[in-house]
Order: sequence, then structure tokens, then C-alpha cells
Amino acid sequence: MPINDPTAGLDWNRIERELDGQGWATTGPFLTADQRDQLVATYDDDRLFRSRVIMARHGFGRGEYRYFDYPLPPLIAGLRQSLYGRLAPTANRWRNALGQDPLPPALDQFLALCHAAGQPRPTPLLLRYGPGDYNCLHQDLYGEHVFPLQAAFLLSEPGEDFTGGELVLTEQRPRMQSRVNVVPLEAGEAVIFAVNHRPVQGSRGPYRVAMRHGVSPLRTGSRHTLGIIFHDAA
Repeated sequence: MPINDPTAGLDWNRIERELDGQGWATTGPFLTADQRDQLVATYDDDRLFRSRVIMARHGFGRGEYRYFDYPLPPLIAGLRQSLYGRLAPTANRWRNALGQDPLPPALDQFLALCHAAGQPRPTPLLLRYGPGDYNCLHQDLYGEHVFPLQAAFLLSEPGEDFTGGELVLTEQRPRMQSRVNVVPLEAGEAVIFAVNHRPVQGSRGPYRVAMRHGVSPLRTGSRHTLGIIFHDAA
């Protein structure tokens, strides 16, 4: 963990229980208003980003997002490093249940694996939605190496900055219909959730459940989100 761990005050025992039990967990608000405003203000600073994606051009939905370039802004780099260290035990517990090899305990070691495999491009991103914008259900998979969990931070104030725009998580269980969760978030709060598969204990042992995520249409206002993905992209 970094000396000044920005996630030290979170209830990690509860978060781990909820991740194991349902594949997602909320943190409670912990980014300050100043930090949120700082992140939102970076969206139009071209020097910080490697690419911009207009979702409608690719059939991803409506709205847009930008991938940060290296070096990441200090706040994002610190969150990414801290969250990785906190989540690595859960990630490796999941991988063990699914018969997969463990991942390194530290982010820099994991990123070295990504870069050696041709995944050198950073994946933390800022998303911006306006009225009518939405994000189709998807998974953030960018190459051979995938960290099983990711985080999304709501930077805008629900009910004041925007209405609508709920985060939606779906769970596809074998031989069963999909289950849907709508995750209410407060400004400055994160939800941590499965990137792709998570293990669920069945009568014959653990089995894979596939999860996807998206955002319902905004009715009014503007919504910004910070996404922290731990594997880099090819």
C-alpha cells in the first residue's frame, strides 16, 4: 500500500463480503467536492488524454469518454495503486475458485505483465453524459491479461447535476435468466464490480457467472464518471 493510502478509511471487510456475495460493492462517498471538481475540469485538457471515444460512432450508446495517458494524474494514479492492493486478495480468491493462476500483489508487477504481453496503453478514463446519453451493457476487456475487478466513481451530484443515468449491472447465470441490479450512487462514491466473470458456489462447486455493466439514459443535466480499470490495453 502507498504510505498515504486514499482508501484506508473504507470498510474493506464489508466490501469484500459484498463482492464475494453479489459481485459488486459500494464504498460510500469518499472523494471530496474539490477532488471531484478537479477531475471534471480535466476533461477538456487534451494534454492528459491519449484518445477520445464518441460512443454513437461505435454503437456503444450515446455520450463520450476519454482515456488518460501516462503519466496519470496523481490522484488517479494513487487511487489505482491503492485499490489494486486492496482488491488483489479478492481477485486471486476468485481466480483460484475458477482454476486460474494468481496475479501479482502489486499494481506495478501486474502492469509489467500487461506491457510485456503487448498491453501498454493506460485504461483509466473519464466519461461524460448529457441529456439522452447512455452506455450499452458491456465488459471492459482489452487483452490477454484482465484484472477481475474495476471501479467507477460518480463525480456529479444526483438530482442536482443530473437526473436518470443510473448504473446498471447484469448477471448472466448458467441456464437461468439474467438478473439486473440498479446501483444508486452518491457524489464521490465508487462502485467496485466484476469486469467479466465471478465465481458462485453451487451444489457441485464454484461456477462462472458473467457480469456486464452500463448506464441508463440521462433525463436532464450532465453526468461525469471516473473509471479505474487495472489492466492496460493492447
